[in-house]
Parts: sequence; structure tokens; C-alpha cells
Amino acid sequence: MNDKVKNIGVFFGSQSPEHDVSIITGQMAISGLKKLGYQVTPVYITKQGQWMIGEDLGSLKLFTDPNNKPEQLSQYKKYYLDLEKSVGKLVFRKKGLMDKTVIIDLAFPALHGSFGEDGTIQGLFEMLGVPYVGCDVTSSALSMDKALTKQMYQAHNVPTAKFVYFYKNDWEERKSEILNQIISDLKWPVFVKPVHLGSSIGIAKVKEKNLKDLEFRIEVALHYDNKVLVEEGVENLMDVTCCVLGNIETNLKASQLQESVFSSELFDFEEKYLKDGGAQLGKNESGLVIPARLDEEITKKIQETAKQVFAALGCSGIARVDFLFNKQTKEVFANEVNPLPGTLYHHLWKASGLELEDLLKELVKLAEEKYEQKRKVIFTFESNILKQLNGSKLASKKLQ
Repeated sequence: MNDKVKNIGVFFGSQSPEHDVSIITGQMAISGLKKLGYQVTPVYITKQGQWMIGEDLGSLKLFTDPNNKPEQLSQYKKYYLDLEKSVGKLVFRKKGLMDKTVIIDLAFPALHGSFGEDGTIQGLFEMLGVPYVGCDVTSSALSMDKALTKQMYQAHNVPTAKFVYFYKNDWEERKSEILNQIISDLKWPVFVKPVHLGSSIGIAKVKEKNLKDLEFRIEVALHYDNKVLVEEGVENLMDVTCCVLGNIETNLKASQLQESVFSSELFDFEEKYLKDGGAQLGKNESGLVIPARLDEEITKKIQETAKQVFAALGCSGIARVDFLFNKQTKEVFANEVNPLPGTLYHHLWKASGLELEDLLKELVKLAEEKYEQKRKVIFTFESNILKQLNGSKLASKKLQ
């Protein structure tokens, strides 16, 4: 264990449709980090956005036991973030007669989706100068926006399926125009996706040129997001995943490839997390093939493309890149990027020779390396602007 890191705060939950998946990832990280000898502080963010701190929050049973009620968590609400003291660390103080302070030296976000995986909480850590695990503000925001990700692919000549995207107000103002654009630009079937969500929430496949069904699926997606992507389907499909570990300044490591086998129209939430224990949790082995059934040339091509995507988006720590492979034409299309894979995709790293504890240790080390590199950047600039304003007409004017 690195002596510089005295206490790691694991953040999980939050206001996101992926709240429950985040709890699972958070508990996995808490347990693994404790086994490594770190002091760990669980920080749970409720669906209402309340922050809670408490040792007991590091128990999965607290969230899975049906006898537990939400009000039982109220005892953990009494902490607040002391912004005056939080410089280079997070200082939480407990409200009440008995003063208690919790100091977090390194943040481990185990958050999925909005308000956590999208760069929002990373911005808080950046402003307070706190080292943290995973992608930074920009790469998190880019990766979580499926449309921006695909635009980045186009800029870097990375093949991706054709797409159309639009905002909720666009849909409300020019629905017919958008539907006509989808019909003219894309081949069917198409996939409708909320731009900022993961875990296949709100995603649907429209198999035929059925405008009523397409319109309905878009309305559902807009229930979860204010921006929607409609993507051309890939025929003879194999769904392939590759994880990448590292920082831009270091050599990037690509995992083995995972082939996801699913019985429904797409690799949906049920297939990922519920059916037979969940493929994404590494329990439904019938839904996974590791390594993917691809030849060496295609495997290396996908692994190198995954690293190219990771670097182009400016990712750090860990990310997962999904690919669509046409088994007949042998074409590879880069699909979505997940800047914080659910359960850290520990099952794929394990199959690649990296156990969970080693993965966690590497993520902490990469977070510290990224932090040290950031400290070398100068964020201040000395100027005489304010001195020159002193006594000037502008400075003497009263505020209106």
C-alpha cells in the first residue's frame, strides 16, 4: 500500500437510472480495497442527491435486504463538505454536538451514468485538487455522450456505424424533418439510444420501417435523456468488448476480447444484469465468450483500435470500448465507450490475467500518477490588469 494514500473514499449511487448497478460496483471496490489494506470510507449518494457517509454503507446487505427501509439510512446524512479545509483532500464534518471529521485523500468514483460518470463529480475533485481514479472531466463527458464519441471517431478516421442525433427541442419543433432524415440516411434496422445513459437503459431496436414504432421508441428515449441517437444496425452482428487500462503518459494495456451472446434483439439490461446472474457481473458465463471467437488479426486490430480510441478521447485509468463486428464482411465498427465500466469489468480483466485486487491497486497507482502530472501544470498567471484599473474611470464607476 502507498503510504501517501491514508484514506480512499468510494463514491457510489447517485441520481442516475444506473443507481443500483453503481451500488454493486461500489461495494466491490470497497471490499477489494479493504483487502489491500487501505482505509476506505463509503460515500453513498441517494437517488435524491443526498450524500451519506458511514462504515455500514460498505455492506451490500444494507441495500439488498428487503426488510431495510430508506429511513434507516437517515443517520448517515449528518456530514457536510467543509470547502474551507478541502484543499488537496476532501474534508467532511459531522453535524451535531459531537464533532467528527472524515478526511479523504483519494476519491474512487464507482458511479455510472449521470452525475458521476459524465464528468460532473470529476469537476468537483479537480477544483479541490483531489486525486481520483479514472477518466477526467473532458474524457468522461465525451465518452458518456454517444453522439460526441462518434463524432470523435469520424475526426480520427475510426469506422463507426452511420447515425443521426438530435435534441428534445429539435424533436418537438421538427419531428417530421428528423424522421425523414432517418429514413433517407440510414438503413434498417436502426437502434434508438439515449445519448448519455449506459447499461442499455432506454435502448430499442426498430426492425422495420415502421414510423409509429420509431416515433414511440424515440419518445421513450427522450424520457431518459434530452438528446437521442439513432444508429444504423450492423448485420451479421457479433458484439465485442475490449477494456483498456493506463494513462496517456504510460503504455496502454488492452484486455482480451469479450464476445457477448444474447437471445433478445440486443444486449439489454436484463441480459447484462439479471438473467442467470448477469453477464456484465461475470456470472452468466453462457452469455460471454472470452476470448471472442475471432482470428488473431481481427483481435489485434480491435485491441489496437480500443487503445487508439482511449487515447483520442483522453481517457485515463480505465475505460471499456464496445465494437460491432460484421461476421460476413469482417468489418469492425467502434461503438460506445464506457469511462467507468460496471463492476470495473473485473471478469474480463481476470480472464486477461489481472485479479480484482491487482486491478484496484493499478487504478489507485494510475490515479496518483495522473495527479502528479497534473500538479506540474501551471494554472495561474500574473498580470497588471487590476493595478491598471485602480483609479481608472472604469474602476470609479458605481455598479448599476
